[in-house]
Amino acid sequence: MLVTLIGISIVIFFLLRIVPGNIVDILFDAAGFVDPADKANLERELGIDQPLVLQYLHWIWGLLHGDLGYSYVSEKPALQEILPRIPITARLAALALLFIPLGVISAVHQGTKLDYILRVVSLSGLSLPSFWLGLLILMASVSLFGNIPIFNPNPKTLSEMFTTYCLPSMAVGFRSAALTMRITRSSMLEILRQDYIRTARAKGASEASVNFHHALKNAILPVITVVGIEAAFLIGGLIVTETVFNIPGVARFLVEAIRWRDYPIVQNLVMLIAVVVVFANFTVDMLYAVVDPRIRYAD
Repeated sequence: MLVTLIGISIVIFFLLRIVPGNIVDILFDAAGFVDPADKANLERELGIDQPLVLQYLHWIWGLLHGDLGYSYVSEKPALQEILPRIPITARLAALALLFIPLGVISAVHQGTKLDYILRVVSLSGLSLPSFWLGLLILMASVSLFGNIPIFNPNPKTLSEMFTTYCLPSMAVGFRSAALTMRITRSSMLEILRQDYIRTARAKGASEASVNFHHALKNAILPVITVVGIEAAFLIGGLIVTETVFNIPGVARFLVEAIRWRDYPIVQNLVMLIAVVVVFANFTVDMLYAVVDPRIRYAD
C-alpha cells in the first residue's frame, strides 16, 4: 500500500507539471498584460520556480506533517478548503450504496414479474449516462413540484438530509445499484442451485434462513469486491452528478482546481482519492477472511 501511494504521488505531481501553463500564466493571460518581473516574483512567491524534485520533496514533507499548503486561488489552507467537502461527497456515496438488497430480491424471486422489473431496471442503470439521468430527474422535479431542491450542505435533521440528498443519490445510486444487483443476482442464483441449499430446505429451514444465512453468506464475496470498488469510485467519480446538481463536493472542487492549476488542491485531493481506493481494496481483502472462514492469509 505504501509503495502504491508513493508511486501515485510521483505520477500526480509530475503529470500536473507536464500540463502546459500554470496558475501564473492563467492569471497574466486573463489580465492581458505580462510583466516578466512581476511574473517571476509571483512564481517565486508560490514556490513554482524551484526545481521539480525540490517542489515534490517539499510537498511530501508537508503532507507527512499535516501541512497541505495553501490554495493558489483562495489563499486559504488547502486542508481548510478540502475538509468541509469530504462529508458531502461521503454522504452522497453512502446513500448510493443502499440499493444492494435489490439483487437478493431479484434472485430469490427468479422468474417472477418482480424479477423481470428489477432486471430491466438494472440493465437501464448500466445503459443510461449519469448526466442525462440527472437532468431527467431535475426536469421531473420541476414538472411535479414546480422547483428544483436547493442544496443544503449542513442539514440539521434527517428529513432535511433526505430532501437534500435524495435526488442526486438516485442519479448516482441507479448505476451502482444496477451493477451490484446483477452481480448479486448471478452469484445468488449459482449458490441457490447447490446441494447444501436443498439440504437446508429439507431440514425445514425457513426461506429467510436459507436465503440470507446459507445462500447470501456464500454469495457475498464477489458482491463485496464490487461494492468496495464502487465505494472507492464514488468518492472521486461524482464529477458529473455534483456539477448537474450544483453540489460543492470533492469531485467538482477537483475539476475547478485543475482548471486553475491550483497545484496544492489538486495534488492533495487526488492523493485523498488514492488513499480511499487503496484502503477500500485493503478492506475488501480483509473482509474476505471474515466472511469466508476458508480464506486465511498465510505469513
